[in-house]
Amino acid sequence: MIGVDTSFLVAFETAGHELNDAAWDLARRYSAETFAIAPQVLSEFIHVTTDPRRFENPLSMSAARERALRWWQATETQQVFPTAPAVELFAQWMEEFSLGRKRILDTMLAAVYKTCGVSLVLSSNARDFALFPGMHPVLLG
Repeated sequence: MIGVDTSFLVAFETAGHELNDAAWDLARRYSAETFAIAPQVLSEFIHVTTDPRRFENPLSMSAARERALRWWQATETQQVFPTAPAVELFAQWMEEFSLGRKRILDTMLAAVYKTCGVSLVLSSNARDFALFPGMHPVLLG
């Protein structure tokens, strides 16, 4: 099982994104895998893709929700959720690595994936996952 980061999902779903082709290439490369996705990835995806400050032609709220739900309900997707052990690991990593507010969301996602047995994460940012023991980003590009 391979985790999906918001940065991958945004690149994959946004035509014209500079990493769109790379995201599609990675999706094809890992097509035999099950894709793990946590609820917070979908909420962040909707938040990012509907932001007119980030995109010249942002998605409508309806289109963003539709795309997010397509991933959530896909047969290739395993839905994973925050659990008590994930929250404890999140808190441990925040303290252990002296992380601040800008690392909260990434650290929680890494903890959720780690406790669900996911070690590889499709992402455009190695920093989001490489710090955490046993987590390995598979980078776009």
